[in-house]
Amino acid sequence: MKRVLITGLNSYIGNSFEEYIREMPDAAIETEKISLKEEGWEEESWTGYDTVLHVAGLAHVDVNHANEETKRRYYRINRDLAKRAAEKAKKDGVKQFIYLSSVIVYGDSAAIGKEKKITEETKPAPANFYGDSKLQGEQAVLALQAGNLSDSFHILILRLPMIYGKDSKGNFPKLKKLSEKTLIFPKIENRRSMLYIKNLCELLRIAVEGELGGIICPQNEEVVSTSELVKILGEQRGKKIALIPGFSGILKVFSHFTGYVNKVFGSLEYDRELDVLESEYCRYSLRESLKDMEKGV
Repeated sequence: MKRVLITGLNSYIGNSFEEYIREMPDAAIETEKISLKEEGWEEESWTGYDTVLHVAGLAHVDVNHANEETKRRYYRINRDLAKRAAEKAKKDGVKQFIYLSSVIVYGDSAAIGKEKKITEETKPAPANFYGDSKLQGEQAVLALQAGNLSDSFHILILRLPMIYGKDSKGNFPKLKKLSEKTLIFPKIENRRSMLYIKNLCELLRIAVEGELGGIICPQNEEVVSTSELVKILGEQRGKKIALIPGFSGILKVFSHFTGYVNKVFGSLEYDRELDVLESEYCRYSLRESLKDMEKGV
C-alpha cells in the first residue's frame, strides 16, 4: 500500500485525485491531505509516506495587471514553498516528490494563424512571472536530486497543459458556458493540447505505484482546435453550432489589445514524442471525457 501526502486542502487536482483513488477499489494507494498555509507544518513528521503530491501553487493570474507584491507572492508559493516541501520530504525519507508544473514554462500560446508545437528540442522560455515562477520551482526541487543518482528519492515534474473536468477553472468552463448560449462560433484552425482530469488522476496513480521520476508532458490522445471543442460541447447538449470562417483578421486585431484572444484561439501543442508513457493513462477520449463530465461522475 502506497501512502500519499497531498500538500493542499482545496486543490482541484488534489481533491480530484483523492476522489479518484477512493472510487477505485483495486488501487493500492491511500491519501491524506495537509495545509501548508499555516506555519508549523515543517515540524510535523512525514516519515512513513511514500509520495508527497505537491499541489499547493498559484495559477490563473492576469499577468498584465499584477503588481510587484503579486509577483513576489507567485515566487514565494510556486518556487520557495515547493522547495521547502521537497526538502522536508527528502529529510523525512519520502521516496517520491511530485511537482505540478505547467506548459506555461514554454511561454505563451502562438498568435492566431501560427503554430507552436513543443518538441524534445524546445527549451523552456517563460513569457511572464507566472511561467518563470513555475520553472524556478522545477529547478529548485530538481536541485535536491543533483549529484544523487541513488534510488532513494525520485522527483517527478508534470508540465500540465489545460486541465478540464467537472468544476474545473480557467478557460474551459468559459467555453462550455459559451457553447450553451451560442449558435455560431469562429472557425479557427488552432491546435491545443488538453488533459482530462481523470486521465491526469490515472497518470498520478501510475506514477505513484511505479515511483516515477523525471519530467513528463502529458496530454489527451487527441489534440483539438478551440472551434471543434465548442462544437462538440454544443453537440453534447443537442445543439448544432455553426463554425463560421473569416474571423481570423478581426481576432488578430483584438489580440493586440488583450492576451485572452491568443489564450483561446492560439496554438499550444505538445509533440506526441514527449509522451514517455505512450498515453497509457488516457482512459477517456475527448468525446468520452465530455460525456463523463455531463454525467457528473
